[in-house]
Amino acid sequence: MNSGILSSHPYSHNHMLMERLLMSLVKRWAAGSSMEDAIVAAKNCNLRGQRVILNRLGEEYTEENKINQVMEEYSNLLGRLYLEKVEGSISVKLSQLGLSISHDLCLKNLKSLVRRAKEFEKFVWIDMESSKYTDVTLMIYFEMLRCHRGIGVVLQSALRRSASDLLHLIEVGGIVRLVKGAYHENEQIAFTSPIEVKANYTKLLDIIFNSSHTITKVNNGDIKFAIATHDSYLVDYAIRLSRVSGFPKNNFEFEFLKGIRDDLKRSLVGQGFIVAEYVPYGDEWLSYSIRRLRERKRNLFLLARSLVLL
Repeated sequence: MNSGILSSHPYSHNHMLMERLLMSLVKRWAAGSSMEDAIVAAKNCNLRGQRVILNRLGEEYTEENKINQVMEEYSNLLGRLYLEKVEGSISVKLSQLGLSISHDLCLKNLKSLVRRAKEFEKFVWIDMESSKYTDVTLMIYFEMLRCHRGIGVVLQSALRRSASDLLHLIEVGGIVRLVKGAYHENEQIAFTSPIEVKANYTKLLDIIFNSSHTITKVNNGDIKFAIATHDSYLVDYAIRLSRVSGFPKNNFEFEFLKGIRDDLKRSLVGQGFIVAEYVPYGDEWLSYSIRRLRERKRNLFLLARSLVLL
């Protein structure tokens, strides 16, 4: 009797079962594996009165041929968004563009991508990755702002430093997407309890709306900032702040993951707010899915709730 086969079989079966389960969930929050899948999802998003933010899954690339493939993919994606008249943008991770190899390679690729986006009048978001990339991501973003305005960056309320970073970004006219954060960090640099992360998010919202005059004056673009959360309390809090400050509805947007809180998206669109759906696609869905489930246990509940509400 081959004990090796017997011992590996249950693991293989369980592993395949878990992958099938995760894939069934992923179909709710990812468009599929191809660019065509992404374009279909983007058009459906627009039909619901929402903008779309497309992201090709993947990060931490250290092979130049892989980085070149990603660059070509995003370049073609921008062209498709333009040709298909899709109202939306792209969101990239700098470690997809060469940051794991060198600062200069990443900056060169990002400049090329942003020039391409400008050609098609499309916006580019820079996703924030784990804390080891925070300094260099912001450094590159500040450098890009000197010559390109159609670009924004993500800040995570989980990081203790984010209030300081936000004030600096507002001062120079940066465009910020505010998220809670999906990476596990140590308590020296990050808040570790959901209550603390949420409290810091409200603090960052206070900073944004209290600086609304400066934001409007310094940044002449369409969207001045984005509020990316599925938390009803934070959404309602942002709406109250916008009313008190008199900040125009068309100067900021609410952003959500695909497949989560569709009811809230519809409600916000009905109230006249700009809503965008973050739609990832590609083959590298497994690590993304696991991180999203770990991010907040509530994400699994929200996803299940969205499935029930269909």
